Amino acid sequence: MRFITYTSGNEEGVAIRSAGGYRGRSVAEIGGDLQSFLHDDAALADLAKSLSDAPEFSLTDVQLLPPVPRPGKILCIGLNYVEHSKESGFEAPTYPAVFARFANSLIAHGDPLIRPAASELLDYECELAVVMGRGGRHISEDQALDHVAGYSLFNDGSVRDFQIKSQQWTMGKSFDGTGAFGPELVTRDELPEGCAGLGIRTVLNGEVMQEANTKDLIFGVAKLVTLLSEAMTLSPGDVIVTGTPGGVGALRDPQVWMKPGDECTIEIDRIGSLTNSVMQETTH
Repeated sequence: MRFITYTSGNEEGVAIRSAGGYRGRSVAEIGGDLQSFLHDDAALADLAKSLSDAPEFSLTDVQLLPPVPRPGKILCIGLNYVEHSKESGFEAPTYPAVFARFANSLIAHGDPLIRPAASELLDYECELAVVMGRGGRHISEDQALDHVAGYSLFNDGSVRDFQIKSQQWTMGKSFDGTGAFGPELVTRDELPEGCAGLGIRTVLNGEVMQEANTKDLIFGVAKLVTLLSEAMTLSPGDVIVTGTPGGVGALRDPQVWMKPGDECTIEIDRIGSLTNSVMQETTH
């Protein structure tokens, strides 16, 4: 199943992919947003059934939102591919580097990434996003994937000079309009276990800048769910952004920064593509 969240007029809605586009209904009609159905596989299946005869439309008829527009937590993992750790000057970690993003930073497929007025050093990062279903604490690794509702794509747009202003990365990762997420939530039954073995890449203005495979994650999805839940309760709709492979713009020679007018696409095999242009922030 492939779900989107959208707005039409003043109403938020949820839709499922159909043969001719998407079939959707308003949140008011279905009794909750997509996040409210993620806690249970049966609830998600019931939602899909209720949408199967809904009015059909194309993406051009609506305004897309991130598949989960208001996640309670966005937990990002740094240095989770060996090549990216190496190009960053670090040994492969034995415990994941975890930092937070916030919902203010999220944009949907088709929305512009915002290069902030405070910096010209806006970088791209292709990443696999894990969307939690059934929540919990102290989730064992052998049960962890059963707690995942599905997967999506994420561009972890990073304002690099702000990222390194302090020992914490959060500032450089939470500027408004820098975290592209979507377009679809693809349920786990449609994808390989743990989303392993899928090609992942960044294409900037038609040029492949990053290309790797999710089998190369140092900490796979199940391990991340287990380690994170050791510290905190994971809730339906929480998002785990699993890290980026090598090839980021900051570590190229010469460096490559996203600038207004650019187009950046994140692709993951069998999940889809996430495309955003780049726009300059205006402060007045």
